[in-house]
Amino acid sequence: MNNWVIRNLLRTLETWNNIQADIWQLLLQSPEEFRGGGIWSAIVNIHGALRAIGLALLVLFFTVGVVKTCGSFTEVKKPEQVFKLFIRFALSKAAVVYGLELMMALFQIAQGIISTIARTVGLGVLPQASLPEEVVTAIDDVGFFNSIPLWSVTLIGSLVITVLSIIIIMTVYGRFFKLYIYAAIAPIPLSTFAGSPTESVGRNFLKSYAGVCLEGAIIILACVIFSLYASSPPALVAEEEAVTLVWSYIVELAFNMLILVGAVKASDRVVKEMMGL
Repeated sequence: MNNWVIRNLLRTLETWNNIQADIWQLLLQSPEEFRGGGIWSAIVNIHGALRAIGLALLVLFFTVGVVKTCGSFTEVKKPEQVFKLFIRFALSKAAVVYGLELMMALFQIAQGIISTIARTVGLGVLPQASLPEEVVTAIDDVGFFNSIPLWSVTLIGSLVITVLSIIIIMTVYGRFFKLYIYAAIAPIPLSTFAGSPTESVGRNFLKSYAGVCLEGAIIILACVIFSLYASSPPALVAEEEAVTLVWSYIVELAFNMLILVGAVKASDRVVKEMMGL
């Protein structure tokens, strides 16, 4: 029974360490590399199909913009006004045609920030969570009947830690899905740059996309802080009973992970507050 308790705790910590490694790897990946690139190929095809619709909307938004900004046909005939309209149309068309390249350039800038953070702490070598020797010793010294409440405490703690781990990895995967959605639908909002009344839609789209890219930096910072904090042995009193000792360890670990989950889940809000998006 005691060995089962130790094995259960070790399996739980191993699950978290594996998920932490997956998070680290996912944050350093690009959409083209994710899952072998198959999803990205489909997104590129969708983006290309929507580009034709984006160009049609470009003409519509441009026409509406000309009608609303120019009071009469005489203003359109002015050379400076014609030049401004031509530049707007050309830049808007370039945004629709080369929108994917623009978005990937923004993503690479964000990835540069993430890679710098990773290199600073040591690429792929985050401290691993481990079971303190005091806990192992206390569990080994417990008799059969006294180990029954210990089993219950361990089971509950393992379940909580596993659920928190799943929530974190789902959030990181969710960031990738948002990147794919933005890339696929990009020609539609980017076409709004053609008209001055609608250009705010395009600006907000690019701001939101930049925020999604920067979410990775906030997530990796949260993981680094948690790993360095969790790698320090918790303050345990060896004289305590085994159940109390294990419970203190699990509660502290779960509390730290809960803070990490909150930081990861709030990464989008943190980016918006920091960058004013």
